[in-house]
Amino acid sequence: MFNRTTLVILIAAVAAGLGLLASQKYFGAQPVPGWPQTQAVRLFQPARELPEFSLRQSDGTQLVPGELHGHWTLVFLGFTHCPDVCPMTLAQMSQAQKQWESIPEAIRPRVLFVSVDPERDSPGRIGEYAHAFHKDTLAATADVPALEKFAASLSMVFAKVPPADGEPDDQYSVDHSASMALLDPQGRMSGLVQPPFDPNLIAADLAALTEAAAP
Repeated sequence: MFNRTTLVILIAAVAAGLGLLASQKYFGAQPVPGWPQTQAVRLFQPARELPEFSLRQSDGTQLVPGELHGHWTLVFLGFTHCPDVCPMTLAQMSQAQKQWESIPEAIRPRVLFVSVDPERDSPGRIGEYAHAFHKDTLAATADVPALEKFAASLSMVFAKVPPADGEPDDQYSVDHSASMALLDPQGRMSGLVQPPFDPNLIAADLAALTEAAAP
């Protein structure tokens, strides 16, 4: 069940998100020293360290901050019963991922799909769902408190929406942020990608950032 702390988390995350967006309005369009100019990705500086987290990956292993090191990673919140935004976003990102296949796997940009509906989305289910779009997509989830903490650290939000009157209890929906957070090769939040998404621009931005970060 989604616990009663959701509202508090939502308010805190919205406040953080508004501050982040305000800073981007004034600084996000400016080139970030040391990184190439981007078109779809809004970089900001300094990059923000994330608090400790532990998510369950689709293969049953734990996803902890250190495992995201070495790659630029786009993080997207969603759920497998999502009727439109989630499948559309993952389909768009699969187009970008195809353009990254020539980049060595050790530094290839990654997409991380995090289900915020653990009540219905088992690790196995989210793996099947994400990999149907592209085999390289990482998929993870956790219990609701851990997901709330993780989402808030990315200035993102989600909330369970009860089903309509007369509908079964399991026919609820989940509202969630549609933007993607960008983590740098040190696992810090360093940017944001907002819809509408252009797969070609995103692919070009992440390829350029990967090249710039290569040793």
